Amino acid sequence: MKLLLIEDNPAMQATLSRSFERRGLQVVSCDDGLRALAVWRQSQPDAVLLDLSLPGQDGLEVLAQARAAGLRTPVIILTARGTVGDRILGLNTGADDYLPKPFDLDELEARVRALVRRASGAEAPGSTAWCGMTVDADSGAVYHQGQPLELAPRELALLRAVLARPGHAIAKERLFELVFPGETEVQPEAIEVVAYRLRKKIAPTGAQLVTLRGLGYLIKATP
Repeated sequence: MKLLLIEDNPAMQATLSRSFERRGLQVVSCDDGLRALAVWRQSQPDAVLLDLSLPGQDGLEVLAQARAAGLRTPVIILTARGTVGDRILGLNTGADDYLPKPFDLDELEARVRALVRRASGAEAPGSTAWCGMTVDADSGAVYHQGQPLELAPRELALLRAVLARPGHAIAKERLFELVFPGETEVQPEAIEVVAYRLRKKIAPTGAQLVTLRGLGYLIKATP
């Protein structure tokens, strides 16, 4: 797997490059926003790790130009800009995931590998059933034992998000972005109401939505 790391901090660039290369990944680095698109095209990476604060050109501008040019490489934004508004802007510009600094290297590697698997079709939504539930890749509907689940749009968005990583915690902030995209007037606590309603509706499937205090939510099979 080849990664393109677009990061202007020398220490961060060196640390990430060494860490990923030790894990068997090839890393191409770029530290300038104006050169990033050319390096992206030339290196043809499997995934891109993109910082937003770059010299020459902002990371969001690099991403927007790449998507406009037809580059569909999965992108994870790595940045110290941690507000919900910044994350939503990045996702709306074309990013596939968002990880605020500081972050855990194991989590970053897991997210990179998951994105590449999905992009290659090896982990397409709906390809595997979990607790009898599958996600239709075209409509986004969730089925249980072949029957569509009757869910409100926000409940459906939350269920799709946790089904993407069964048994793994997903940050409350990340789920908020997916369930309330662009709705800056909504309070973060609103995700708890959606989770409460969803928890009751999926109970008959044998799945359990678990709240992890200070971390987020995960879905697991009921013991």
